[in-house]
Amino acid sequence: MSFFDAVFYLFAILTTLAATGVIIARNPVHAALFLVLAFCSAAGIWMLLEAEFLAITLVLVYVGAVMVLFLFVVMMLDINLVKLKEGFWRWFPFGAVIAGLMVFEMVWVLGSRQISESSRAVVHAANYSNTKELGKLIYTQYVYPFELAAVVLLVAMVAAIALTLRRRSGVKSQNVSEQVKVKKADRLRIVKMHSESRAEGK
Repeated sequence: MSFFDAVFYLFAILTTLAATGVIIARNPVHAALFLVLAFCSAAGIWMLLEAEFLAITLVLVYVGAVMVLFLFVVMMLDINLVKLKEGFWRWFPFGAVIAGLMVFEMVWVLGSRQISESSRAVVHAANYSNTKELGKLIYTQYVYPFELAAVVLLVAMVAAIALTLRRRSGVKSQNVSEQVKVKKADRLRIVKMHSESRAEGK
Protein backbone atom coordinates (compact mmCIF):
# COMPACT_ATOMS: atom_id res chain seq x y z
CA MET A 1 0.00 0.00 0.00
CA SER A 2 1.40 3.36 -1.05
CA PHE A 3 1.37 6.55 1.01
CA PHE A 4 -1.36 7.96 -1.25
CA ASP A 5 -3.62 4.97 -0.57
CA ALA A 6 -2.96 5.13 3.18
CA VAL A 7 -3.93 8.82 3.35
CA PHE A 8 -7.04 8.14 1.27
CA TYR A 9 -8.21 5.34 3.57
CA LEU A 10 -7.49 7.52 6.61
CA PHE A 11 -9.69 10.34 5.31
CA ALA A 12 -12.35 7.86 4.17
CA ILE A 13 -12.54 6.27 7.64
CA LEU A 14 -12.71 9.70 9.30
CA THR A 15 -15.50 10.77 6.95
CA THR A 16 -17.49 7.60 7.65
CA LEU A 17 -17.09 7.86 11.43
CA ALA A 18 -17.97 11.57 11.41
CA ALA A 19 -21.07 10.93 9.30
CA THR A 20 -22.10 8.20 11.74
CA GLY A 21 -21.58 10.64 14.60
CA VAL A 22 -23.90 13.15 12.93
CA ILE A 23 -26.68 10.56 12.99
CA ILE A 24 -26.21 9.10 16.46
CA ALA A 25 -25.24 12.29 18.35
CA ARG A 26 -27.78 13.19 21.04
CA ASN A 27 -26.93 16.90 21.05
CA PRO A 28 -27.62 18.88 17.83
CA VAL A 29 -24.53 21.00 18.46
CA HIS A 30 -22.37 17.89 18.68
CA ALA A 31 -23.96 16.63 15.47
CA ALA A 32 -23.02 19.89 13.75
CA LEU A 33 -19.42 19.56 14.96
CA PHE A 34 -19.28 15.99 13.62
CA LEU A 35 -20.50 17.36 10.30
CA VAL A 36 -17.63 19.87 10.34
CA LEU A 37 -15.21 16.96 10.75
CA ALA A 38 -16.88 15.13 7.85
CA PHE A 39 -16.51 18.21 5.63
CA CYS A 40 -12.82 18.58 6.50
CA SER A 41 -12.16 14.90 5.79
CA ALA A 42 -13.97 15.16 2.45
CA ALA A 43 -11.86 18.23 1.64
CA GLY A 44 -8.75 16.13 2.29
CA ILE A 45 -9.97 13.51 -0.21
CA TRP A 46 -10.56 16.23 -2.79
CA MET A 47 -7.02 17.47 -2.22
CA LEU A 48 -5.78 13.99 -3.08
CA LEU A 49 -7.76 14.20 -6.34
CA GLU A 50 -6.04 17.53 -7.17
CA ALA A 51 -9.31 19.46 -6.71
CA GLU A 52 -7.76 22.16 -4.55
CA PHE A 53 -10.36 24.80 -5.33
CA LEU A 54 -13.26 22.54 -4.38
CA ALA A 55 -11.46 21.48 -1.19
CA ILE A 56 -10.83 25.03 0.02
CA THR A 57 -14.37 26.03 -1.01
CA LEU A 58 -15.79 23.19 1.06
CA VAL A 59 -13.84 24.37 4.11
CA LEU A 60 -14.48 28.10 3.70
CA VAL A 61 -18.10 28.03 2.54
CA TYR A 62 -19.59 25.00 4.27
CA VAL A 63 -17.51 24.86 7.44
CA GLY A 64 -17.04 28.62 7.77
CA ALA A 65 -20.51 29.84 6.75
CA VAL A 66 -23.13 27.12 6.35
CA MET A 67 -22.27 25.33 9.60
CA VAL A 68 -22.35 28.64 11.48
CA LEU A 69 -25.82 29.19 10.03
CA PHE A 70 -26.84 25.70 11.16
CA LEU A 71 -25.64 26.40 14.69
CA PHE A 72 -27.51 29.71 14.80
CA VAL A 73 -30.71 28.04 13.59
CA VAL A 74 -30.36 25.17 16.07
CA MET A 75 -29.81 27.56 18.95
CA MET A 76 -32.61 29.96 17.95
CA LEU A 77 -35.30 27.34 17.30
CA ASP A 78 -35.31 26.05 20.89
CA ILE A 79 -35.50 22.42 19.81
CA ASN A 80 -37.17 20.08 22.30
CA LEU A 81 -34.77 17.13 22.33
CA VAL A 82 -37.13 14.87 24.27
CA LYS A 83 -39.93 15.32 21.75
CA LEU A 84 -37.49 15.03 18.86
CA LYS A 85 -36.34 11.57 19.97
CA GLU A 86 -39.77 10.11 20.63
CA GLY A 87 -40.09 8.32 17.29
CA PHE A 88 -36.43 7.32 16.91
CA TRP A 89 -36.68 3.67 17.91
CA ARG A 90 -40.03 3.29 16.16
CA TRP A 91 -38.51 4.23 12.80
CA PHE A 92 -35.07 2.73 13.47
CA PRO A 93 -35.75 -0.63 11.72
CA PHE A 94 -37.00 1.17 8.60
CA GLY A 95 -33.96 3.45 8.56
CA ALA A 96 -31.62 0.49 9.11
CA VAL A 97 -33.13 -1.34 6.12
CA ILE A 98 -32.73 1.73 3.89
CA ALA A 99 -29.14 2.21 5.05
CA GLY A 100 -28.38 -1.46 4.40
CA LEU A 101 -29.79 -1.20 0.87
CA MET A 102 -27.67 1.88 0.15
CA VAL A 103 -24.51 0.15 1.42
CA PHE A 104 -25.32 -2.93 -0.66
CA GLU A 105 -25.81 -0.82 -3.79
CA MET A 106 -22.53 1.03 -3.29
CA VAL A 107 -20.60 -2.21 -2.68
CA TRP A 108 -22.25 -3.85 -5.69
CA VAL A 109 -21.50 -0.92 -8.00
CA LEU A 110 -17.90 -0.59 -6.85
CA GLY A 111 -17.35 -4.33 -6.92
CA SER A 112 -18.76 -4.85 -10.40
CA ARG A 113 -16.91 -1.93 -11.95
CA GLN A 114 -13.73 -2.75 -13.77
CA ILE A 115 -11.09 -0.23 -12.73
CA SER A 116 -8.94 0.55 -15.72
CA GLU A 117 -6.06 2.93 -16.22
CA SER A 118 -8.34 5.49 -17.88
CA SER A 119 -10.64 5.62 -14.83
CA ARG A 120 -7.88 6.46 -12.38
CA ALA A 121 -7.12 9.98 -11.22
CA VAL A 122 -5.20 11.89 -13.86
CA VAL A 123 -1.89 13.40 -12.78
CA HIS A 124 -1.63 16.88 -14.26
CA ALA A 125 1.35 19.09 -14.91
CA ALA A 126 2.63 21.61 -12.38
CA ASN A 127 1.15 24.58 -14.29
CA TYR A 128 -2.35 23.05 -14.36
CA SER A 129 -5.03 25.35 -12.91
CA ASN A 130 -7.96 23.52 -11.37
CA THR A 131 -9.78 26.80 -10.72
CA LYS A 132 -9.51 27.89 -14.36
CA GLU A 133 -10.86 24.60 -15.71
CA LEU A 134 -13.70 24.60 -13.18
CA GLY A 135 -14.62 28.17 -14.11
CA LYS A 136 -14.80 27.25 -17.78
CA LEU A 137 -17.20 24.40 -17.04
CA ILE A 138 -19.40 26.38 -14.64
CA TYR A 139 -19.91 29.40 -16.90
CA THR A 140 -20.25 27.51 -20.17
CA GLN A 141 -21.61 23.99 -19.91
CA TYR A 142 -23.24 24.20 -16.46
CA VAL A 143 -24.29 27.86 -16.33
CA TYR A 144 -28.03 27.13 -15.91
CA PRO A 145 -27.61 24.58 -13.08
CA PHE A 146 -25.22 27.05 -11.43
CA GLU A 147 -27.80 29.85 -11.56
CA LEU A 148 -30.51 27.47 -10.32
CA ALA A 149 -28.35 26.49 -7.35
CA ALA A 150 -27.86 30.19 -6.57
CA VAL A 151 -31.64 30.73 -6.53
CA VAL A 152 -32.15 27.72 -4.24
CA LEU A 153 -29.53 29.04 -1.82
CA LEU A 154 -31.20 32.46 -1.86
CA VAL A 155 -34.57 30.90 -1.00
CA ALA A 156 -32.94 28.91 1.82
CA MET A 157 -31.35 32.07 3.21
CA VAL A 158 -34.67 33.92 3.15
CA ALA A 159 -36.37 30.95 4.86
CA ALA A 160 -33.71 30.91 7.60
CA ILE A 161 -34.23 34.62 8.23
CA ALA A 162 -38.01 34.14 8.29
CA LEU A 163 -37.66 31.43 10.96
CA THR A 164 -35.89 33.85 13.26
CA LEU A 165 -38.66 36.46 12.87
CA ARG A 166 -41.44 34.32 14.31
CA ARG A 167 -43.72 35.73 16.99
CA ARG A 168 -42.61 35.21 20.57
CA SER A 169 -44.21 36.24 23.83
CA GLY A 170 -42.35 38.74 25.93
CA VAL A 171 -40.05 39.91 23.13
CA LYS A 172 -40.16 43.48 21.87
CA SER A 173 -39.86 43.97 18.13
CA GLN A 174 -40.29 46.78 15.66
CA ASN A 175 -43.32 47.11 13.41
CA VAL A 176 -42.01 48.94 10.37
CA SER A 177 -45.42 49.52 8.79
CA GLU A 178 -46.72 51.19 11.94
CA GLN A 179 -43.61 53.34 12.15
CA VAL A 180 -43.98 54.53 8.57
CA LYS A 181 -47.63 55.53 9.07
CA VAL A 182 -46.87 57.71 12.11
CA LYS A 183 -47.50 61.45 11.63
CA LYS A 184 -45.98 64.38 13.43
CA ALA A 185 -49.22 65.18 15.23
CA ASP A 186 -49.28 61.69 16.74
CA ARG A 187 -45.89 62.00 18.43
CA LEU A 188 -45.24 65.74 18.91
CA ARG A 189 -47.34 68.36 20.70
CA ILE A 190 -46.27 71.98 21.06
CA VAL A 191 -47.48 73.64 24.24
CA LYS A 192 -47.39 77.41 24.62
CA MET A 193 -46.63 78.51 28.15
CA HIS A 194 -46.35 82.00 29.61
CA SER A 195 -43.02 82.87 31.11
CA GLU A 196 -42.86 83.78 34.79
CA SER A 197 -40.22 85.78 36.57
CA ARG A 198 -39.62 85.65 40.30
CA ALA A 199 -38.61 88.65 42.32
CA GLU A 200 -35.17 88.61 43.85
CA GLY A 201 -35.05 87.39 47.41
CA LYS A 202 -38.23 85.34 47.17
